[in-house]
Amino acid sequence: MAHATIRAVTAKNIAQLIIDKYSVDENTALQMFYESGIGEAFADDETGLYGQSALYIFNLFNEEYKNVYS
Repeated sequence: MAHATIRAVTAKNIAQLIIDKYSVDENTALQMFYESGIGEAFADDETGLYGQSALYIFNLFNEEYKNVYS
């Protein structure tokens, strides 16, 4: 499976986790994710983060989000 396909499926799952946790809509969840440092790393093929599970990446995102916004 191509990186873009894996990334698209995983991003949708991450967005759903953000929606569930923060009670936001899908567009807001995706914006929150891709504007984060974890989202930037996820979008970069060099990091290989796209190959990790959605839950793992969400947990990284959630830790970053709590540190920035709490």
